[in-house]
Amino acid sequence: MNSLSFPALGKYMDLLVDALCVVDKNGHFLYVSPSAEQIFGYNQAEMMGKQMLELVHPDDRHITLQTVDKIIAGEPQPHFENRYIRKDGEIVHIMWSARWSEKDQYRVAVARDITLRKQAESAQQAVFAIAEASHDAQDLPTLFAQIHKIISEHLPADNFSVALRDKNSGFVSFPYSREQVVVSFGNDGRDTANQLLAQVLNTNEAHLYNATHERQALQSWLGVPLKSHTGVLGALVLKSFSTKYQYSQKNTELLQFVSTQIAAAIERKQMMARLEHLALYDQLTRLPNRSLFYDRIHSAMARAKRHKGIFSLLYLDLDKFKAVNDTYGHNIGDLLLEQASRRLEHCVRECDTIARFGGDEFVILLENIDRPEQSTAVSDKVYASLSQPFTLAEHNVTIYPSIGIAHFPEHGANEKDLLRHADAAMYQNKKQQ
Repeated sequence: MNSLSFPALGKYMDLLVDALCVVDKNGHFLYVSPSAEQIFGYNQAEMMGKQMLELVHPDDRHITLQTVDKIIAGEPQPHFENRYIRKDGEIVHIMWSARWSEKDQYRVAVARDITLRKQAESAQQAVFAIAEASHDAQDLPTLFAQIHKIISEHLPADNFSVALRDKNSGFVSFPYSREQVVVSFGNDGRDTANQLLAQVLNTNEAHLYNATHERQALQSWLGVPLKSHTGVLGALVLKSFSTKYQYSQKNTELLQFVSTQIAAAIERKQMMARLEHLALYDQLTRLPNRSLFYDRIHSAMARAKRHKGIFSLLYLDLDKFKAVNDTYGHNIGDLLLEQASRRLEHCVRECDTIARFGGDEFVILLENIDRPEQSTAVSDKVYASLSQPFTLAEHNVTIYPSIGIAHFPEHGANEKDLLRHADAAMYQNKKQQ
């Protein structure tokens, strides 16, 4: 298709930053000014006759066609915005000022590249959203999911991971990883990904990797460090397995811009989690303390009343524990409590709660049981486990538990009555041994 000729304007076209475009009724480019190459990446010859819609971002094609219909109907559009895919695969944001020439049957439009403005707006929106998420999220997993959603709104992030590095051991974990595209790319690919992550963590700098040939499953990898005032917490990692999309320097800049805010949000949640753990868990045994136990039992009672269910309490202590302290010292006594706690954890389910009430006293909350007899089976298991000899430093110690059981609602409608009944049953059991 031949281009239109504009002799009077031709000598000025090279000076324009914006691009002048003329498109026929069917959406084919009839003319573009030389500056169009800076915006779209195609030269004039490549764009002549090309279908305009082929260059529009797939997600913006519907709204673009609706706007074209308005222009052809005689409604000029001075501030219409959409996205185009450049020849090099980059996304460019365009603001159009367009109108229809009924006489000539073509659209005349001026295209202005507003990508930098959009990127700045996008980065600022992401920062605000992350700040909001850091206050709203109840825990780290929720925060990671919200961060993933926010980043996905600004760049492709189907395959997204958060890597965190332990400050003391240097061990790298992935507390959050979502892979929408699962590709087995062999040891070489895994080694490449591991090396790239190590490079980010060791240099504290962002790294962008794009595959040089299509046979590599890992086509594109982008990682940026999560820096805080205390050091590098870890990294954000994006992966692409498609030859149709590779991350760019602009993507890197956006991710770097928001990474500081993300690092601050993660560090804040970690600090809150540590404070909460100190407030709710026994530091020696790492079991829930009284405060957390009371919260759990109140929730259990509410659920049981709502569903007409039952639950049980096991109250236990370690017979002659004081004698262990007096004979071997408090360090050995502490070791005994720690090992006993680990054994108790192996006797119950994840949904159950073991709490240290103080000294050598423990309470076990058994939820989701159908019959009271089930708690007796757990009690027998606990007794058998704790009755096995303990190896404590160079000492072998054998100790036996006393256990009392209370059932809700049979033995009480509140935690005080249940604990009183279980405690009394424990002392009755102690007298019988």
